[in-house]
Amino acid sequence: MSSNKQEWLDTSYRKSAERPVRFSTLSDMELEPLYTPEDVKSDYATALGNPGEYPFTRGVYPSMYRGKLWTMRQFAGFGTPEDTNARFRFLLRQGQTGLSTAFDMPTLMGYDADHERARGEVGREGVSVSSIHDMARLFDQIQLEQITTSMTVNCSASVILAMYLVVAERQGASWQRISGTIQNDMLKEFIAQKEWICPPKPSVRIVTDMIEFCTRHVPRFHPISISGYHIREAGATAVQELAFTLADGICYVEHAIERGLDVDEFAPRLSFFFDLHNDFLEEIAKLRAARRMWARIMKERFGAKNPRSMMLRTHAQTAGVALTAQQPLNNIARVAIQALAGVLGGVQSLHTNAMDETLALPTDMAAMVALRTQQIIAEESGVVNTIDPLGGSYAIEALTDRIEHEAMEYIKRIDEMGGMIRAIELGFPQQEIAESAFRYQRQLEEGVKTVVGVNKYVIPEEIPIPTLKIDPAVEELQVQRVRKIKRERNQSAVREALKRVAEACRSGENLMGPICEAVRREATLGEICDVYREEFGVYTDPAWL
Repeated sequence: MSSNKQEWLDTSYRKSAERPVRFSTLSDMELEPLYTPEDVKSDYATALGNPGEYPFTRGVYPSMYRGKLWTMRQFAGFGTPEDTNARFRFLLRQGQTGLSTAFDMPTLMGYDADHERARGEVGREGVSVSSIHDMARLFDQIQLEQITTSMTVNCSASVILAMYLVVAERQGASWQRISGTIQNDMLKEFIAQKEWICPPKPSVRIVTDMIEFCTRHVPRFHPISISGYHIREAGATAVQELAFTLADGICYVEHAIERGLDVDEFAPRLSFFFDLHNDFLEEIAKLRAARRMWARIMKERFGAKNPRSMMLRTHAQTAGVALTAQQPLNNIARVAIQALAGVLGGVQSLHTNAMDETLALPTDMAAMVALRTQQIIAEESGVVNTIDPLGGSYAIEALTDRIEHEAMEYIKRIDEMGGMIRAIELGFPQQEIAESAFRYQRQLEEGVKTVVGVNKYVIPEEIPIPTLKIDPAVEELQVQRVRKIKRERNQSAVREALKRVAEACRSGENLMGPICEAVRREATLGEICDVYREEFGVYTDPAWL
């Protein structure tokens, strides 16, 4: 530390009043009162560089938002496929530039609407999809060659992707021109979200099948969105979110290479998904560190030669866990700050949460306000006019360096354990997240950290806002639809198709071809996932034993 800075700290700063609070990030990293050039250890040419050039710290594209704005991709899904289709088209009319699909819990867990475990959940927190007919209704009047679609689904992702491709096929669309993203990140399910069917190893095998299949047959589609979002929502710090997400990515790359794929064949279509929490500077630094780390990992660890293989392209979503049921209008301000951090951090795609999402699925009005938040940032704020405008800030660069260093320490520990699958089996990331979540909750209860309207500035009576309610008739309609399909289809053709899926499970053949054929023959999502349950077994979290 320079004598000038130290002298300033010892004299001018110490003589001034300091509020009796803890000056730390949301993730509990202590912050200096002032950052100077001496706090930034990284060299510009090797650690930052220019936008669109290795190591991509300042952005993955040379012109960034001066060339093209991020995709405004509002998450939508509820009720019947027709309900969600109407919401899709409403958002597109309001200026949304990409679709993002939320599925209900039965669909996410691989159960049809008529399964006993689906009772009370059909269409409640996402759209209900059990069959190819549901998928066709979901994208009615939407040309899949002309829009990018993101689908947030994991353990049943292989079936959902097959349905999407068959719908595109029936529209006359070429798989060569279909583009979009399917989340399909099973490792983060075992770490955080807990939506699974089979154990980690067969789960990663299915993910690898999808990466290989898309590389060969659907080259513009992102077969996985390696997701830190749910890790952060479970209580992780920014460093843990970054470290565990990139460690998951390393695991998937290793399995794809073991499958025989060249790294530069598939890596350009890997994508990421990060949370945008309340700590403005920390979130910007996290995204910048993520790009630099992934570029170095791909180049130095995996020998990637194509610059596109080294680019960390990411979707981001404002933090659902940051929304409060108390004083829900405050959530508009939170979402705006989080979204601005994502834009200044250089995301390629963004979802902004609606103010009412902690209470229910969004109303049309709440969804529109959330979309308008992005549009105001894009069209009115001026932050898109220059690339990486906070680059060079002593505080931002110091935080970027620190987050990178601490995240790499986690990755080294995971490597020493034998990789991410083994770390999950040992419960390492789960335990680290649980401890961070507990620490933060204790800070809230003790008043060390503030959530406005919850533990400070509380009002005695809340003013209710309108919320979306799902008609109970939705469930009965979806149940009757899937039962009708099961009665009227060619049963022998379905049995033969499901048998082929089971054989592929056992032989190691890529599963996607047989699953696409099963979908064409009207096998349902639940029936195909039942094959997984039979062939691979059902996973139980060790923490439950």
